[in-house]
Amino acid sequence: MKNALSISHEIISKHLKEGDTAVDATAGNGNDTLLMAKLVGNTGIVYAFDIQDNAIERTRKILNENELEHRVELIKSGHQYMDKYVINEISAVMFNLGYLPGGDHKIATKPGNTITALKTSLKLLKIGGIITIVVYYGGDSGFVEKDAVLKYAKQLDYKKYAVLMMDFINWINCPPILLYIRKLK
Repeated sequence: MKNALSISHEIISKHLKEGDTAVDATAGNGNDTLLMAKLVGNTGIVYAFDIQDNAIERTRKILNENELEHRVELIKSGHQYMDKYVINEISAVMFNLGYLPGGDHKIATKPGNTITALKTSLKLLKIGGIITIVVYYGGDSGFVEKDAVLKYAKQLDYKKYAVLMMDFINWINCPPILLYIRKLK
């Protein structure tokens, strides 16, 4: 059985196609951005957001190594400002919540900003579009954000959105939770 991040990649891989617009709300090390850039092809675009210079540079490096930087708009800004940069309808959005792996734990996604970004994502999402959210929590961060995101997702109108939560309930040390949202209408 795979982990939440691997499953989110499988979901995105089955959904995104040539010409789509996608958003990596938390660029981090660039792996989600790279995946999406491969999937949207030469006629699509990925908007990748992060507030940290080193995350933007790591993402730029992995895109350059794969000759895919031309498919991505790297944006040094918080995901809560997504609507200032993205005007097209979105086919897919990926969130990995928490802090940059190997980075400063004090610099992490925040509940209020994430909820704003989710609301914006849902407005920009086309019918049939999807959002994956990998919620990292435990240790020194993430519990408040996890609770806020789950509370928000639970209140979404089931006639407009299908929301699936995957939680490895018998794994130790707060394994990441995967939320998968599909816009129905």
